[in-house]
Amino acid sequence: MHSGPRERIQPQQRMTSYVSQVLGPTLARGDIVVVDNLSAHKTQDVRAAIADTGAQCFYLPPYSPDLNPIEMAFAKLKALLRQAPPRSVEALWRKIGELLDRFRPTECANNFNAAGYLHSF
Repeated sequence: MHSGPRERIQPQQRMTSYVSQVLGPTLARGDIVVVDNLSAHKTQDVRAAIADTGAQCFYLPPYSPDLNPIEMAFAKLKALLRQAPPRSVEALWRKIGELLDRFRPTECANNFNAAGYLHSF
């Protein structure tokens, strides 16, 4: 058990570190990073870390399920999971992995198009 004082890392610092150390090295010039409106995602440091890679930030509008492409994907995933037989946690994770393989890039692009965002890319 930890008995000493713990340093608390603010969400903004955590996000900046994530972009710099994990996401940033995977990005290339012209890539687009779709970001929600959590305040930690909108700091100048996060924007700069993404811009330094040559990628662009694309901010989603305030939450609206009909305008959020990930909600469309989640709806499909949940519908497919409901068709699966009763399962253990392990089997559930395996099934999710299998089902995610059904999501094709064109379908994901269609989700963005249906939400009205594709023209922005």
